[in-house]
Amino acid sequence: MLWLSVILVIVMTYEVFMRYALNSPTMWAYETSIMIGAAMYALSWAYVHRERAHIRVDLIYSRLSARGKAIIDTVCTFILFFPLISLLGYMAFSWMARAWKINEKSVETYWYPPIAPLRTVVFIGLVLFGLQGLVQFIRDVYLLVRNRSYD
Repeated sequence: MLWLSVILVIVMTYEVFMRYALNSPTMWAYETSIMIGAAMYALSWAYVHRERAHIRVDLIYSRLSARGKAIIDTVCTFILFFPLISLLGYMAFSWMARAWKINEKSVETYWYPPIAPLRTVVFIGLVLFGLQGLVQFIRDVYLLVRNRSYD
Protein backbone atom coordinates (compact mmCIF):
# COMPACT_ATOMS: atom_id res chain seq x y z
CA MET A 1 0.00 0.00 0.00
CA LEU A 2 2.84 2.36 0.76
CA TRP A 3 4.15 2.26 -2.80
CA LEU A 4 0.68 3.15 -4.13
CA SER A 5 0.58 6.11 -1.74
CA VAL A 6 3.97 7.29 -2.94
CA ILE A 7 2.91 6.98 -6.59
CA LEU A 8 -0.32 8.86 -5.84
CA VAL A 9 1.59 11.71 -4.17
CA ILE A 10 4.00 11.92 -7.12
CA VAL A 11 1.16 11.97 -9.67
CA MET A 12 -0.78 14.63 -7.79
CA THR A 13 2.32 16.75 -7.17
CA TYR A 14 3.14 16.60 -10.87
CA GLU A 15 -0.42 17.60 -11.78
CA VAL A 16 -0.49 20.52 -9.35
CA PHE A 17 2.88 21.74 -10.64
CA MET A 18 1.81 21.44 -14.27
CA ARG A 19 -1.57 23.07 -13.65
CA TYR A 20 -0.57 26.02 -11.47
CA ALA A 21 3.11 26.64 -12.21
CA LEU A 22 3.15 25.99 -15.96
CA ASN A 23 -0.57 26.50 -16.71
CA SER A 24 -0.57 23.21 -18.61
CA PRO A 25 -2.78 20.64 -16.84
CA THR A 26 -2.53 17.00 -17.85
CA MET A 27 -5.45 14.90 -18.95
CA TRP A 28 -4.18 11.67 -17.42
CA ALA A 29 -3.34 12.65 -13.82
CA TYR A 30 -6.96 13.03 -12.67
CA GLU A 31 -7.99 9.60 -13.86
CA THR A 32 -4.76 7.98 -12.72
CA SER A 33 -5.22 9.38 -9.23
CA ILE A 34 -8.77 8.01 -9.08
CA MET A 35 -7.56 4.57 -10.18
CA ILE A 36 -4.70 4.53 -7.68
CA GLY A 37 -7.02 5.65 -4.89
CA ALA A 38 -9.57 2.97 -5.78
CA ALA A 39 -6.85 0.32 -5.83
CA MET A 40 -5.65 1.47 -2.40
CA TYR A 41 -9.16 1.21 -0.99
CA ALA A 42 -9.85 -2.21 -2.50
CA LEU A 43 -6.54 -3.70 -1.41
CA SER A 44 -6.95 -2.38 2.15
CA TRP A 45 -10.38 -3.92 2.91
CA ALA A 46 -8.93 -7.22 4.18
CA TYR A 47 -6.30 -5.48 6.32
CA VAL A 48 -8.87 -3.19 7.89
CA HIS A 49 -11.07 -6.20 8.65
CA ARG A 50 -8.13 -8.05 10.21
CA GLU A 51 -7.44 -5.08 12.46
CA ARG A 52 -11.18 -4.87 13.33
CA ALA A 53 -11.17 -1.23 12.27
CA HIS A 54 -14.42 -1.24 10.30
CA ILE A 55 -17.18 0.93 11.67
CA ARG A 56 -19.58 -0.83 13.99
CA VAL A 57 -22.23 0.26 16.46
CA ASP A 58 -20.39 0.14 19.78
CA LEU A 59 -23.35 1.09 21.94
CA ILE A 60 -24.03 -2.55 22.80
CA TYR A 61 -21.08 -4.39 21.25
CA SER A 62 -18.39 -2.73 23.36
CA ARG A 63 -20.09 -3.82 26.59
CA LEU A 64 -20.19 -7.50 25.66
CA SER A 65 -17.73 -10.17 26.76
CA ALA A 66 -15.37 -11.74 24.21
CA ARG A 67 -17.80 -14.65 23.87
CA GLY A 68 -20.75 -12.28 23.37
CA LYS A 69 -18.82 -10.39 20.69
CA ALA A 70 -17.99 -13.70 19.00
CA ILE A 71 -21.69 -14.64 18.95
CA ILE A 72 -22.65 -11.32 17.36
CA ASP A 73 -19.76 -11.53 14.87
CA THR A 74 -20.55 -15.13 13.93
CA VAL A 75 -24.24 -14.49 13.33
CA CYS A 76 -23.67 -11.25 11.42
CA THR A 77 -20.87 -12.75 9.34
CA PHE A 78 -23.01 -15.72 8.38
CA ILE A 79 -26.20 -13.75 7.69
CA LEU A 80 -24.78 -10.49 6.29
CA PHE A 81 -21.10 -10.71 5.34
CA PHE A 82 -20.95 -14.01 3.43
CA PRO A 83 -23.99 -13.32 1.20
CA LEU A 84 -22.88 -9.74 0.52
CA ILE A 85 -19.25 -10.57 -0.22
CA SER A 86 -20.38 -13.47 -2.44
CA LEU A 87 -22.66 -11.18 -4.44
CA LEU A 88 -20.04 -8.44 -4.70
CA GLY A 89 -17.36 -10.97 -5.68
CA TYR A 90 -19.61 -12.47 -8.36
CA MET A 91 -20.45 -9.05 -9.77
CA ALA A 92 -16.83 -7.87 -9.63
CA PHE A 93 -15.71 -11.03 -11.44
CA SER A 94 -18.36 -10.49 -14.12
CA TRP A 95 -17.33 -6.85 -14.61
CA MET A 96 -13.64 -7.81 -14.64
CA ALA A 97 -14.12 -10.59 -17.20
CA ARG A 98 -16.26 -8.34 -19.40
CA ALA A 99 -13.73 -5.51 -19.20
CA TRP A 100 -10.93 -7.80 -20.37
CA LYS A 101 -13.12 -9.37 -23.05
CA ILE A 102 -14.24 -6.14 -24.70
CA ASN A 103 -11.11 -4.13 -23.84
CA GLU A 104 -13.25 -1.64 -21.91
CA LYS A 105 -11.99 1.92 -21.66
CA SER A 106 -12.73 4.54 -19.03
CA VAL A 107 -14.77 7.44 -20.37
CA GLU A 108 -14.07 9.97 -17.60
CA THR A 109 -11.61 11.85 -19.80
CA TYR A 110 -10.71 11.78 -23.48
CA TRP A 111 -7.55 9.88 -22.55
CA TYR A 112 -9.60 6.60 -22.47
CA PRO A 113 -7.30 4.37 -20.37
CA PRO A 114 -8.10 0.66 -20.03
CA ILE A 115 -10.31 -0.06 -17.03
CA ALA A 116 -9.74 -3.83 -16.82
CA PRO A 117 -6.66 -3.61 -14.55
CA LEU A 118 -8.62 -1.57 -12.01
CA ARG A 119 -11.57 -3.97 -12.15
CA THR A 120 -9.11 -6.82 -11.59
CA VAL A 121 -7.65 -5.10 -8.52
CA VAL A 122 -11.15 -4.55 -7.10
CA PHE A 123 -11.95 -8.24 -7.62
CA ILE A 124 -8.68 -9.26 -5.91
CA GLY A 125 -9.48 -6.90 -3.04
CA LEU A 126 -12.90 -8.50 -2.61
CA VAL A 127 -11.39 -12.01 -2.69
CA LEU A 128 -8.88 -11.04 -0.01
CA PHE A 129 -11.63 -9.38 2.02
CA GLY A 130 -13.75 -12.53 1.76
CA LEU A 131 -10.84 -14.75 2.81
CA GLN A 132 -10.11 -12.51 5.79
CA GLY A 133 -13.80 -12.64 6.73
CA LEU A 134 -13.68 -16.44 6.54
CA VAL A 135 -10.59 -16.53 8.77
CA GLN A 136 -12.24 -14.24 11.30
CA PHE A 137 -15.41 -16.36 11.19
CA ILE A 138 -13.35 -19.50 11.95
CA ARG A 139 -11.65 -17.71 14.86
CA ASP A 140 -15.02 -16.61 16.25
CA VAL A 141 -16.43 -20.14 15.97
CA TYR A 142 -13.28 -21.48 17.64
CA LEU A 143 -13.81 -19.05 20.52
CA LEU A 144 -17.42 -20.17 20.88
CA VAL A 145 -16.57 -23.88 20.83
CA ARG A 146 -13.34 -23.88 22.89
CA ASN A 147 -14.20 -20.87 25.08
CA ARG A 148 -10.74 -19.41 24.46
CA SER A 149 -9.22 -17.23 21.79
CA TYR A 150 -7.42 -18.83 18.86
CA ASP A 151 -4.56 -16.32 19.09
